Amino acid sequence: MKRARIVDVALVSALALTASGCHKKVKQAYQPPPPPSVYSSSDAWGRPSTRPDTSSSSSGTAQQLPSPPPDTKGKPTLVETGLASWYGPPYAGRKGADGKVYNQNAMTAAHLTLPLGSMARVTNLTTNQSAMVKITDRGPFVHGRIIDLSLAAAKATGLYRMGVAKVRVEAWAQTPRTASTPGGRWCVQIGAFAHQQDAIQLKNHLMRRYSTAKVIEFAGPTGHWVRINPQTPDRNHAQEIANNIHVPDAEPYVIRTD
Repeated sequence: MKRARIVDVALVSALALTASGCHKKVKQAYQPPPPPSVYSSSDAWGRPSTRPDTSSSSSGTAQQLPSPPPDTKGKPTLVETGLASWYGPPYAGRKGADGKVYNQNAMTAAHLTLPLGSMARVTNLTTNQSAMVKITDRGPFVHGRIIDLSLAAAKATGLYRMGVAKVRVEAWAQTPRTASTPGGRWCVQIGAFAHQQDAIQLKNHLMRRYSTAKVIEFAGPTGHWVRINPQTPDRNHAQEIANNIHVPDAEPYVIRTD
């Protein structure tokens, strides 16, 4: 997974979206079982309240937003609005980018650029439901989406049945782990490929093209990926590499690895 799991295929979108989860090429007809009771809000730690939601998801009724946890202070370091999706199977039980096994019933999320361990408040702008989540993974790898919620977070925000919804993300980023990489460590990821040989062929090409970078190929839940770790792993170098890679049916993503 490590975004070796990287891609999200929100296999269980009740709307049978063309590309659920983290990759636009994967199509699934899987229908999820009915979720437990939908909750109207979550507490300060992102846990669903025990009071069932009796309001319509489209009513737009204002609800009290959960407060940030005590380890977040001041204004959010990032506020963005965009599309969110969610991911469960086949990622449950696999390791996330933070090295821990992904628990779809925990209040977590995947984001491309926020430092791992950051806390974020996600508000579904259709239902006005919010939840606090911890960034533990990388994704979503679908153009136009900004965050992938865990199954529990999707239910807490009313996103479970919707599959994809417009959200506001307010994040409190963690301090970089080392002074040597104050802007974080970045890489470029390209995929996903249905056939491993296609990924290996691209890997071999990129190894010749970027001789000073570390280029690897690995399998994720929905296909094979290629990752370039620049010798100088800052965001500018990673973005420059991504801008110069053009592969049919495969999109490069700049992601943060720490």
